[in-house]
Amino acid sequence: MAGDERIRLFCALQLPADVVGVLARWQTEHVSAGRVVPAEHLHATLVFLGSRPSAEVPEIAAELAESAAGAGNVRLFPRRYRETGSVGMIVFDDVGGAGSRLAAELGLRLERRGLYRRERRPWLPHVTVTRFRERPLLDPPLPLLAEFGVVRAALYSSLLRPSGARYDVLESVALGGR
Repeated sequence: MAGDERIRLFCALQLPADVVGVLARWQTEHVSAGRVVPAEHLHATLVFLGSRPSAEVPEIAAELAESAAGAGNVRLFPRRYRETGSVGMIVFDDVGGAGSRLAAELGLRLERRGLYRRERRPWLPHVTVTRFRERPLLDPPLPLLAEFGVVRAALYSSLLRPSGARYDVLESVALGGR
């Protein structure tokens, strides 16, 4: 990519493989509307940067690595299913608050470098499981997941296509310097 080429970027928590498996089975059984998010794209967004020059990728990846190195033990637990005007999601409790602290730290670091503008609302730990044009008003049971730990975060690129977005990991980092 040329340095001035623009790409859509976001940083997110990478879910453990067993959690992705549970969510994918749950989607098959309980999500009957919209476009189901493929298992390989399930993640919990920390910050959405939007369209950025590709030349910024190394700097963003470095800030993600620094923030992740200082992150505590991120633990999530499913709380509820929620729909907005265009997505269905599983909202999680951020047990102990380490995920919220990581999202805030990363947002602040990126904002200081002029790469991001923090949102006013607090971070909502969630995984988007379906996208739709009209709200289906689903009321599924929660996935059968115990509290789980997250050990990695990643910088992703997002390519929008008519068949749905494609996410590619550009850089993956361990949380807590593991």
